[in-house]
Amino acid sequence: MAKKKGKSPSFDAMVKFFMHNYSIPTKRDIEGIVARLERIERLVAAMGEARSRRGSENRAVDKGIVTASDGVLEIIRRSPQGIGFAQIKDQTGFDEKKLRNILFRLNKTGKIVRKSRGIYEPAAATGR
Repeated sequence: MAKKKGKSPSFDAMVKFFMHNYSIPTKRDIEGIVARLERIERLVAAMGEARSRRGSENRAVDKGIVTASDGVLEIIRRSPQGIGFAQIKDQTGFDEKKLRNILFRLNKTGKIVRKSRGIYEPAAATGR
C-alpha cells in the first residue's frame, strides 16, 4: 500500500523558515528597533535640556571644545600654578575613572606635568 503524502508546506511557512534560519529581520523587528531609537533620542534630548538648565556655561567641555582631553587640558592651562583633581572633576563633570584616564594620557604625551599628588600643571609651565 502506498503511503499518503503529507500536506506540503505553505509558501508563508517556507518564507518564515528562511527568514529565521538566515537571521533576516522582520517588519516587527525593524519597528521595535525604530521605537528603541526614538526612545533613546528623547532621552538624549532630555539630557541636553537638563545639562543646559544646570548652568553648564562654566564647563569647558560645553564651550565647543572638541574632545574630553581638550577640555581637561584647557582647564589645566587656565591655571598655570597647578590645579587639583577635585577642581578638574567639578569643572568638567566627568566621573573619576574617565578623568584619571584622561590625566594619565595627557601626562604620558607630555602635555601636562604632575606637580605633586593630585596637582597638575601645563607642561610649558615647567619648561618642558
